[in-house]
Amino acid sequence: MIHFDWPWLFLTLPLPIIVRYLLPPATTSVENAALRVPFIEDFQSLNQKVQHKTIKRWPLWLATLAWILLVIAATRPQWWDEPIELPINGRDLMMAVDLSGSMRYKDFRIQDRTVDRLTATKWVAGQFLERRVGDRLGLILFGDQAYLQVPLTFDRQTVSVLLNESAIGLAGQQTAIGDAIGLAVKRFLHKHKKNQESWVLILLTDGANTTGKIEPLKAAELAAQEGLKIYTIGIGADEMVLRDFFGTRRINPSVDLDEKTLKQIAEKTGGRYFRARDTAGLEKIYALLDELEPIQKDNLFFRPSKALYYWPLSMALLLSAIIMVFKIHDKE
Repeated sequence: MIHFDWPWLFLTLPLPIIVRYLLPPATTSVENAALRVPFIEDFQSLNQKVQHKTIKRWPLWLATLAWILLVIAATRPQWWDEPIELPINGRDLMMAVDLSGSMRYKDFRIQDRTVDRLTATKWVAGQFLERRVGDRLGLILFGDQAYLQVPLTFDRQTVSVLLNESAIGLAGQQTAIGDAIGLAVKRFLHKHKKNQESWVLILLTDGANTTGKIEPLKAAELAAQEGLKIYTIGIGADEMVLRDFFGTRRINPSVDLDEKTLKQIAEKTGGRYFRARDTAGLEKIYALLDELEPIQKDNLFFRPSKALYYWPLSMALLLSAIIMVFKIHDKE
């Protein structure tokens, strides 16, 4: 079928007629013409030529046809073939990363180098994002409040870059787990209908909910009602050696981690809870998450199209050239 991208340009078809009646007609000086014709025979000969020219109305019709073809070309006509169905497999996967002050603990190692928890998260999650081809990915950062850093997108590189640019304390020093879950539910519902089995939230934190407008378990119940599956990751080592003026002492840097609540969040939504005590454990968790079977989403349709504007445009230019040639011939 033929489709016009800009059909409203057909409204310009009567433009030449409007211009013809709005502009004043061109005037000729009869007096000057009379001075150049001193003999009656020459005047009669000129009068015959003028009458002969007025009879030739076909250039006007050619110009009219050329204008119509030019307008048709301007509307961008296209030939549309039958639509082709394109199945897409993948998930809508949102990551929620904790940026609270406790993420500063340096209890992880990457390539024989001691790093803080957020750096380890960036290292492992970045590799995870690169492997999620076909998924729409999003990023939520939370501390005192939850912020949508990247909406759902197929652009994995942008998500990875903005994750790497995040910094501890950027969203505040406390932990609003419930607000992060609530924001994820809101963003999923903003784009889709309810109960989509391909909705996944990966929530990574090293503490407990200490602030926020909504309790984590209430947010989890809301997520479960809307069909959002949540995988929770508790990050942090069980033991850390500190050296100070009095010697060395061992502490538990994950004493504030609320594993009970994280497990309940995962259970309520049909997900799982994971414990990441070191970089290797974190990599295993993301490798396990990588095994999530992609779910077929609504199919997209692609309609092959072919531009046709050059046909009427070529005809309009050809008719214009013919008119110009005959006008030059008449002047001679």
